[in-house]
Amino acid sequence: MNVILAIKQYISKMIEESGPGMKVLLMDKETTSIVSMVYAQSEILQKEVYLFERIDSGGRETMKHLKCICFLRPTKENVDMLAQELRMSKYGLYYIYFSNVISKQDVKTLAEADDQEVVREVQEFFGDYIAVNPHLFTLNIQGCYKGIDWSPAALKRTTQGLTSVLLSLKKCPMIRYQNSSEMAHKLAEHVRQTITKDAGLFEFRRTDVPPILLILDRRDDAVTPMLNQWTYQAMVHELLGINNNRVNLSNVPGISKELQEVVLSAEHDEFYANNMYMNFGEIGNNIKELMDEFQKKSQSQAKVESIADMKAFIENYPQFKKMSGTVSKHVTLVGELSRLVGKNSLLEVSETEQELVCKGDHSASLQKIKTLLHDNKVTQIDKLRLVMLYALRYETHSNNDVSGLVDTLRKQGISDKHRALVSAVLEYGGRKARGSDLFGSTDPVAFTKRFLKGLKGVENVYTQHKPLLHSVIDQLTKGKLREAAYPYLGTGQLKDRPQDIIVFIIGGTTFEEALCVHQLNKATPGVRIVLGGTAIHNFKSFIEEVQTSVQPVAMGRVDAMRR
Repeated sequence: MNVILAIKQYISKMIEESGPGMKVLLMDKETTSIVSMVYAQSEILQKEVYLFERIDSGGRETMKHLKCICFLRPTKENVDMLAQELRMSKYGLYYIYFSNVISKQDVKTLAEADDQEVVREVQEFFGDYIAVNPHLFTLNIQGCYKGIDWSPAALKRTTQGLTSVLLSLKKCPMIRYQNSSEMAHKLAEHVRQTITKDAGLFEFRRTDVPPILLILDRRDDAVTPMLNQWTYQAMVHELLGINNNRVNLSNVPGISKELQEVVLSAEHDEFYANNMYMNFGEIGNNIKELMDEFQKKSQSQAKVESIADMKAFIENYPQFKKMSGTVSKHVTLVGELSRLVGKNSLLEVSETEQELVCKGDHSASLQKIKTLLHDNKVTQIDKLRLVMLYALRYETHSNNDVSGLVDTLRKQGISDKHRALVSAVLEYGGRKARGSDLFGSTDPVAFTKRFLKGLKGVENVYTQHKPLLHSVIDQLTKGKLREAAYPYLGTGQLKDRPQDIIVFIIGGTTFEEALCVHQLNKATPGVRIVLGGTAIHNFKSFIEEVQTSVQPVAMGRVDAMRR
């Protein structure tokens, strides 16, 4: 189960089916992102695709010598624009692929518009999601909650995206869902209805053990998206933000023009692929090794004395240039992460966060938080983060001092709108909203594990936390996940341990959870797990999700707080 490979195979097939000759790839905003996540432009150019166009862009030239491969989401707007395109065709032939199921009526609309008989192919290729890592996908939906229910548009899009993942991976699963979440139940029902309605599409070769689709709700673990991160991919997203593999570095002091936006793709960057799950300390050493290797190669390249040397240099130049770009990109990224860690006292902040959520020493945690709230190096967003975590962790503690900490935030100049997030996160993911015992306060086994962990110490004080997802998947793979808490939809039940598991988190997942799935895949031979969510959160995007769920009108954005 590899979502990147699944999308790549669809795109390759589209290009192959159009045959030899020069081609244009016509996409919409969303399919442009879907394609760019798995293919570099240079790779597609090698397949005779010389032009990339958006269907919603005006003023495109007529080029009848080109074949047109259309890859579009099957929305009403796209069908209308495509019908208009066919009436006044700009290209010689059209090969049309929709990223999901298209209605017969829409196909009829397109057929009626094809007066010039330029359409050679209309097919459904189920690449209706963003593939981020081989085992991680997102639908890029921000704000799926409307109070404690679905936003109708988000429910429709999520159902489409999730069924497309199942079709692209060729899985017809048994469905389990988080019983404490009405939204999880509703999504499970919608997915099952789609599978029933389009039963012919889901007729795959039966396996001995059916795959499992497990639907969870972010509200059950509001802690994970609020923690600072220390592995490369997660850390870049937390401190700088990753948007469809792109990182905006334009605000970095002294940044050169060519590095103002960089692409982080494990498919096209070997260093990133090897280091995305490494912790920050290891990356520093690996960057130094990369630099040393580059310097050796650049010195050897300098000795151009004969025709043979020149020929060797020219042959190696593309690889040399690529390595130069890789080195400068990662040195810049790691340098900026280091600068932010030092400037904003992130080691102290993160250690306090980890102790807060992994241990139970209320008075020590409270004292550390109070100290950090008065530290001028700590950013406003990190001060808010600490108080929100404290409010969740000690929600029912008899001596909790949430009101005192919120008042300190007020004195630190944090606005009413942002202070309101402390109570908002309790409404969103507090004890009443959760189905799980997130902090193990009533579970003696969880308490003992945490106590022993505290005695032994951990390898890294900054990465003690394990997401709730880890224990849920661990129990599922061992056949021990409680059916009362995570029931099956319908009457069927799995007798054996599952082998193929697709986990979907309503309200968004995180790169920390993606790391956890990566580790579980490595540690459990014979089990394959893919993780997806409506979005991939860092703290900033998560609290925007909390805002829209608790109050339909968002309480103000948080961009200004990372100063």
